[in-house]
Amino acid sequence: MTATANRQWTLRTGRISLRVHRRTAWVAAALVVLCLGIVLASLLSGQYAISLPDVFRALGGHGTLQQRYFVNDVRLPRVLVALLVGAALAVSGAIFQSLSANPLGSPDIVGFNSGASAGALVCLVLLRDSSLLGTGIGAVAGGGVVAVLVYLLAYRGGVSGYRLILVGVGINALLGAGIAYLLSRADLNDSLNAQIWLVGSLNGRGWDQVRLLAVVLVFVLPLAFALSRALLTLEIGEEPAIALGLAVGRVRRWAIVVSVVLSAAAIICAGPISFVALAAPQAARRLARSAGPSLVISALMGAALLALADLLAQRLIAGTQLPVGVATLVLGGLYLGWLLAGEVRKGRT
Repeated sequence: MTATANRQWTLRTGRISLRVHRRTAWVAAALVVLCLGIVLASLLSGQYAISLPDVFRALGGHGTLQQRYFVNDVRLPRVLVALLVGAALAVSGAIFQSLSANPLGSPDIVGFNSGASAGALVCLVLLRDSSLLGTGIGAVAGGGVVAVLVYLLAYRGGVSGYRLILVGVGINALLGAGIAYLLSRADLNDSLNAQIWLVGSLNGRGWDQVRLLAVVLVFVLPLAFALSRALLTLEIGEEPAIALGLAVGRVRRWAIVVSVVLSAAAIICAGPISFVALAAPQAARRLARSAGPSLVISALMGAALLALADLLAQRLIAGTQLPVGVATLVLGGLYLGWLLAGEVRKGRT
């Protein structure tokens, strides 16, 4: 390992050489420590008090039956789902923000999440299928249809980032009306359950959701990381990217597919949680001071943000567990206002 200009490390093993920026490495390490701290706090906190030694005993399969149940079957899968959903949403948002070259570009702003939500809602309300397979198929189908529709409507001899966002915002509004109509036509119990799901919640999440998210991330994240260099090239502009030999259309199509799959997986397991995909990639860029989409830092930032938001939602009001979607809406609304104010100051809106 060698240092280069005191700003990055170069790791060499045989024919393999890897450059790691120092600041990025330190930020990643800090976020990993933060995530571990949030996991430990989540395992310790709750109405059923468990001490730190008892938590570790329960994780090792020892301790009382109640301790093993609350630690291994209730609290641990919930916080793991929060981490994995946050990572999936953040990477999806980072890809789309890079693709649109706009910090406002996010799957929950331009309609991809609404499409996935509408597809899952059709299964929940109309088909009465609440299984992971049924809602999964509905979410992927809905998100895919909206992605294709937005891409086709925004295409005019090429795809402009601002045009993509404007078309997506319009589609998002139409989907919101469609979702409201579905809820109005559903039975009262189905409508109430669907509305709770639409807020976004981690209540009752278990190992089935953890396994589903883990499988999706294992297969999809390598594709996302493989696209990062191409997305960085695309941010300099479409014509320069083409001049450098980049297959812009193919990169965009694969980026949208990866973004939709990650968003759909998150929605299947936790509902349409808002603003994590918007805020986490921008916070990651500012911390890492990276020029392009820092997908690893974005994933860690999204995981930490959502797990922390869920912990606060559970413990902020004594005796009341708020859905995590409420906490992210409050935090995300404040962040969106700050971001829009910054865009206005720059004269970009």
